[in-house]
Amino acid sequence: MGPQDLREAQPAEDTAAGLRAIGDELSDRFYERADVVRTLLVTLLAGQHSLVLGPPGTAKSEMARELTGRIEGASYWEILLSKFTAPTRMFGPIDVAALARGEYRQVYDGRATTAHVAFIDEIFKCSTAALNETLGYLNERIYHPESGGEPVRCPLIGAITASNELPDGEDSAAIYDRLLVRIEVKYLEDPSNFAALVRSAVSRPAAPTRTTVELAALRRAVAEHVPAVDVPDLIVDAVCTLRAALRRRELVASDRRWRQAVGLLQASAYLDGRRSVTENDLSVLTHVLWNSPAERPAVEREVLHLVNPDAKEALDLADTIDELEAQLDAMAGQSREALSEWVITKAHHQLATAGRRLERLREEAVGAGRSTAAVDRVTGRQRAVRARVLTEALGVDASAVQAQL
Repeated sequence: MGPQDLREAQPAEDTAAGLRAIGDELSDRFYERADVVRTLLVTLLAGQHSLVLGPPGTAKSEMARELTGRIEGASYWEILLSKFTAPTRMFGPIDVAALARGEYRQVYDGRATTAHVAFIDEIFKCSTAALNETLGYLNERIYHPESGGEPVRCPLIGAITASNELPDGEDSAAIYDRLLVRIEVKYLEDPSNFAALVRSAVSRPAAPTRTTVELAALRRAVAEHVPAVDVPDLIVDAVCTLRAALRRRELVASDRRWRQAVGLLQASAYLDGRRSVTENDLSVLTHVLWNSPAERPAVEREVLHLVNPDAKEALDLADTIDELEAQLDAMAGQSREALSEWVITKAHHQLATAGRRLERLREEAVGAGRSTAAVDRVTGRQRAVRARVLTEALGVDASAVQAQL
């Protein structure tokens, strides 16, 4: 058995452990992105494509590069699209030397046609000329050469795409429909994480630990190990219950999307080192079953109501925190005395109570082996609103606020 055979024979548990280590390392590096990183890993394991949706400067491209760069032996390709991007720039330029000899052929090396993993930035700016080929590439992993002839089979495992905005036309909507997983990212909310980000810009970071997995091991996981994960009848019933609950809210996903989502559940279980899907894995569906960001909170509530009581209560606390921030905005221009009275009689108590409850919810979630992603996100909101209250309503110095968080 040669070195390549040994790599391909790597146990499924070792591959999953390596991917978990990669997820932990990236979560430590990218603040408030643990759920994003895990979801990207799950999507890749399911052989699906993801969309990271958010404003500029939220580390979308850097996360994608760091993740895809951890796959040893994989051919990686990335591109920033515009309305003028030609298909040949994506899939293979014309071989000028061959053309001079009267031959028409394309050079595929280093392009989408030879990539195992891909990062496509500004995906919805795909040109009309490249639209059909991009859809074929994402859907069937094929490319039709400019000169005609047999389609080129592409080795793509999965693509991570990114955009600052939603699609605004039928052409880009067709691509949007083919991106199974949609992940929203925002600017950092937790003041302590923002402070750590600022410090990282002026400090000399230590060389980070860099776990990798072999391409052969990843491909075997996608093709063999993930599909072998069991989906119990209990999970099938839960998915049917969730679909009915979302339909009552007029949130309807296609049958194709639901069917593909099963692979994500299996990939989630595999990543955690389990051979069977459990209710905890259903949390990944919060990134699958909405069409617009406005629908995401409703989808998240229905999913978490079904599988994660800690997260469900955290979202209820988020409503209280959002209401307090809205009240703070509405009081803009009022006297310091009026703001101080509001803080003393209402805001301080409610924010402190929410903070203590969130701490207990996180402890309970950790103890039960449940995801803390939603609790952590709401905790960041609580700290951000508390910092605003202290600085804007009471005039406390920002550095003093940071010391308390």
